[in-house]
Amino acid sequence: MNAVKNVIVVLSMVLAAPLSASPTASEQAYLELCRKDPGVPVPIAVVSPDVGPDYHGASVQLEFVVDRAGKPGAFSIKSATDDVLAKVVVEAVKQWRFLPAEVDGRPVATKVALPVKVVDPRLAANRYVSTK
Repeated sequence: MNAVKNVIVVLSMVLAAPLSASPTASEQAYLELCRKDPGVPVPIAVVSPDVGPDYHGASVQLEFVVDRAGKPGAFSIKSATDDVLAKVVVEAVKQWRFLPAEVDGRPVATKVALPVKVVDPRLAANRYVSTK
């Protein structure tokens, strides 16, 4: 693999929706809120892990690389309040697709940090939050 760009992009996501083939309104809202800078990978398709309200307040900190084709890989779980949740989150994020980061107009592999916190949808009006 080409050298990974020395930038860590932080995206936050609050989850509690089932897996689906087409984005839900909340997933679409998350996509619209994400940073769109050429130096960072931009999510263009996200899949939410299927988690129940029992996971409310649980969190997972992932790191992974978005390759030049926009596919996430080389996952590392940096922290998690629950191992089962961490595995479900990784499996969902493996299905995400990105516009890769660019340097001088060319796509580059980039390391991404993704903090995920589960919020019961009945307790949150907007399940997805993106830090810019």
